[in-house]
Formats: sequence, C-alpha cells, structure tokens
Amino acid sequence: MTKPVVLIAEELSPATVDALGPDFEVRHTDGADRSQLLPALDGVDAVLIRSATQMDAEAIAAAKSLKVIARAGVGLDNVDVDAATKAGVMVVNAPTSNITSAAELAIGLLLACARNIAPANEVLKGGKWARSKYGGVELLEKKVGIVGFGRIGQLVAERLKGFGVEILAYDPYVSVQRAGQLGARLVTLDELLAESDFITIHLPKTPETMGLIGKEALTKVKPTVRIINAARGGVLDEEALAAAIAEGRVAGAGLDVYAKEPCTDSPLFAFESVVVTPHLGASTEEAQEKAGVAVARSVRLALGGDLVPDAVNVSGGAVAEEVRPGIDLVEKLGRVFTAIAGSVPVQLDIEVRGEITAHDVSVWELAALKGVFTDVTEDPVTYVNAPLLAKERGCESRLVTDATSDEYRNVTTLRGTLADGTVVSVAGTLTGPKMVQKVIGVNGFDLEVPMSRHMAFFSYVDRPGVIGALGRLLGDADVNIASMQVSRQDEGGTALVALTVDSAIPDDVVSAIGAEIGADTVKVVALG
Repeated sequence: MTKPVVLIAEELSPATVDALGPDFEVRHTDGADRSQLLPALDGVDAVLIRSATQMDAEAIAAAKSLKVIARAGVGLDNVDVDAATKAGVMVVNAPTSNITSAAELAIGLLLACARNIAPANEVLKGGKWARSKYGGVELLEKKVGIVGFGRIGQLVAERLKGFGVEILAYDPYVSVQRAGQLGARLVTLDELLAESDFITIHLPKTPETMGLIGKEALTKVKPTVRIINAARGGVLDEEALAAAIAEGRVAGAGLDVYAKEPCTDSPLFAFESVVVTPHLGASTEEAQEKAGVAVARSVRLALGGDLVPDAVNVSGGAVAEEVRPGIDLVEKLGRVFTAIAGSVPVQLDIEVRGEITAHDVSVWELAALKGVFTDVTEDPVTYVNAPLLAKERGCESRLVTDATSDEYRNVTTLRGTLADGTVVSVAGTLTGPKMVQKVIGVNGFDLEVPMSRHMAFFSYVDRPGVIGALGRLLGDADVNIASMQVSRQDEGGTALVALTVDSAIPDDVVSAIGAEIGADTVKVVALG
C-alpha cells in the first residue's frame, strides 16, 4: 500500500518527524526557493511549513494531491487560506505552541524597560561606564495593568506574582470572579490607564482593538508608565506612543510587534527608553518544537480521516457530509452572538432543530464555542481550546436537538444567559441549493438576512421616518446598504432593523445613527 506523502519545506525539529511516525513517506525541500518548492509539491498529500514558505494560490494549484497545509506556528500570513479552502485543502496551525514563550518575552521586555538594560548594555560595550545614567525602578509594590486577560495575559499575571506587584486587568469578557482567582483586580480600561505603572498588552488584533492604545488613551496614563506590546502589532498606536515619549508623557516602552512587519525604521527607535525586538514571541526552541509536534499530529489526524481540532478553515475528520456546511454557519452565529451580547454567557444552549439532527451534530457545539470566543481573546481559538476557554470564563454549554422545525428544514439557535440574567439569542440557517448562510432571528425578532462581513443591528421604538434617517446617514458616510430588514412584534412597540453593508460603518456614524433614531441598542458585527 502506498504511503501518503508529507513534504517538509522548512527546517523543523526532529520531534516533528517522530510525531509523524512511520506511516508516511517524508520528503524535504527548501520552501523559500520557489524553483524547488513548486515541483516538489507534485504528488504531495501534506506540506509542513514555517514562515518562509509562501503557500499562495500558485503553490496550491501546483499541488494537485494536496489535502493539508500545516503551519508550524500561529500566524498564517504566508498561507492563502481562501485559495486553500476553495481547493478543498485543510489549513492547520499550532495556536497554543507559543503562549509560554510569548508571556516570558513580555516579562523580559518589562524588566528591560524597568532597568534600562538595553541602552546600558550598548553604552558599556561601546567602552563607557555610565552607571549613574541608567538608574531604573523596582517592580515591588507597583501596579501592572494587563490589557487583555486571556491565556497569555493570565500567564503573565501568574509570573508577575513573585515580584510583589498589584495586578490590574482589563477584559470585558472575563468575570470578576475569574480575575480574582488569578490575583487580579478587574477594572475599566480608563482605570487601568490612570493607575498602572506598567501596562502590557495581550489583545487579539480585531477592528475593535486596532489603535485601542492610541492618542486619546495615552493622555490618561502616568508620565512614569512603561508600556509593553508583545501581542499584536497595531493595537498600540506607534506614532502616538512616540509622540507621548517625546513629550515626556510616557517613560518608556518595550515592543516585539509592529503595525507593519518587517519593521526596520520607526520613530520609536530613536529613544533609549524603548526596547525593541523583531517579533521574537514564538522564537524559542521549545515553542518551535511544540509547534512542529502539534501540526504533525494534525496531519496524522487529517490524513487518517479524523476531526482536526486545529483546522482554521474546515473541520475535517469524521463528520457527516450533511453536517459540514453548517459548521461555518454556527461559528459565525457564535461571533454574531458575542457582538450582540457584549459579554460571554454563563450558559449557552446550542439548539439544533430539523432533519439534520438525524446526524451527529456535536461538532456544532464546538463551532459555536469557537465563534463565541474568537473575538474576545488574544489566543487563536480552535476546536481543542474552545471548551477550555469556556470553562476558564465560567461558560457552560449544552447541545439541544429536536427533529421538528416549523419554518425551515433546519434551524440553529444560540441562546445564552448572561451574568445579569439577560437572555440573548441568535438563529441561523442555510437556504437553497447554494446553502446561503442567513441570520433568521435575533432576540425573538424574526428576520431573514444573509450573513455578511459587515452587519449592524439597531433596536428602537417603531415609528415613521426611522428608516429614512438611517439610510440618509449611511449615504452621507458613503456606506452602501447591501440588504435591510425591519422586524417588529407590535405596532408602535420595539422594532429591530438588521443591515448588511459593503464596508465598515465608522464609529461616529454608528453613534450618529443611534442618536438620530433614539436607538435602545446598537450592535455592529465585523466578521472580516
């Protein structure tokens, strides 16, 4: 029997090959050299890469037998996920391989800033003994603000305990109880900015978090604060930070990530109080080995026909063909749920109704949890860690199935109870031969709007003129409406308008719409 062929396109640890085992034919090539890579992909079932190999549409097209692209790391900038999905190629990565390394680097940057290690090192190596110039500060009894209290943020907090610091945490998706268990005091972002002696950022990069620590935020900090970003470039506005340091409003910073990479020129590089590294968060022997072993195991699962929890585009594995199209829908419903709820539920029911329940739809519970947490944690969320993330945040989940569905062949509803007792629900379905994804209900309001990259929901008191005002404000902002539906339960009662638009609605326009129509709630969803 012919063995599946696995191509290792970059240098990976010996443990990676060991994890693959004897059931595969292993080949090697230099993935950074296109003249070697493209012919080497012929007849290959899986390819293992790191960051130097570009698996773009051309490379994917050259690999006619390819079933899996495995990235031994977290980022997927060098993989065309859309092209892979269209070609039916699974893409997997190693989302938790670097969390310890990233947390430790953040601690290292923080200490380097506190004690001026980098400039003192450079000056001494240059032949000058400048002991008096590079005095620093202790961490003892200082306040460290952690912006984003997911798994990496929590690892940072755990490691900082030994320094005798007070931990402040900002994360709208973490409960006070969970933060308290980890020795942190949950605060608002403004409180964190005002009180912290050190700030370390551990947020995912999303439209909502881009530039979060920017010009306005930096007016609220102590002039002695030192700011660390070893998470995602762009969350910290580098130009605003440079201006704040130049004006004496921020004492220093430590950066490992940048808005544009590779970054070899920045106004921040001019300051001795700024420590910089070239995105080394995952660059440890241990992280690289963990990443290689993790993706090797995923390749074994994928080529063996099993569910691949770390797949980023398709679930893969032993899931009925009838069930697979719904996985992406349910994951997106999870993201819509979180955007509408504004917090993580303490109880989440995944209610599946219709003929699809004749199959095992348990993977939809994982998909729902993956969607719910995708936009609330800096950690990449997978089918493996989604249940763990839910447990860590006090979210219980339950799958409920019923073969009866009145209006649609199949309906999936995510119904969550929040900490304050509020119940939020989002329902969706797949319609027609093209299996179009649609949102068909929000909080008891019946709808039928296609799932879209940019969506918005406004609730208000039903009255004439609201739709006209909404359309005018969006038109003035050059935002094109792709679809719109209004739902109401009683004339003159509360109404809900659901929009899909061709581009993101600017924040000021969202606020203006809310004010103009007297909206009770305004929820914007970005699925990009």
